[in-house]
Amino acid sequence: MFRSLGALIGDLLVVILFVAIGFLQHGTPLTSQNLFLVGWPFAVGVLLGHLAIRAWRAPFRVWPHGVFVWAITIAAAMAIRTLFSAGTEVAFIITTAIFTGVLMLGWRAVAMYLTRGVRRVPLAGAGGEAGNESAATAGAEAGVGNGTAAATRAGVATTGNDGDNDANDGTDDTAAGPARR
Repeated sequence: MFRSLGALIGDLLVVILFVAIGFLQHGTPLTSQNLFLVGWPFAVGVLLGHLAIRAWRAPFRVWPHGVFVWAITIAAAMAIRTLFSAGTEVAFIITTAIFTGVLMLGWRAVAMYLTRGVRRVPLAGAGGEAGNESAATAGAEAGVGNGTAAATRAGVATTGNDGDNDANDGTDDTAAGPARR
């Protein structure tokens, strides 16, 4: 729960930073009222993105969670800005997409790296499996899938270990074939 709340706060901080830098670049006074007036469409986009992708299941994953939250944020914010005639010039859309994309995906990549030890759980079993542990966790650490595919390609059947201690991360923790115990 704290990770998912942290992910939401992290994305909202990216939005606030983006709006604040925009004000400073354009010489607009940096007030809380201005931050709210320009930032609320992006905040709504972040909330919609987190709800749509159910980001609480794996909040630090870059793919697919981070990418979809970012894309939904941009699409929703631009749609809201268009509805309220707030300006959606092509240069603004490109700048917004690049800045928020780098920061929203960047902080997730850093979080995945910093929490790699927490997510690493050794496979249960007798001898010789230590080398196969890295295959099972490689996919999970890269933020791709749940690590089961990497372990299966390496010839290891896992027993519900996706390399992530987050019990409710929403990934399919089963592997095809007989499991080693």
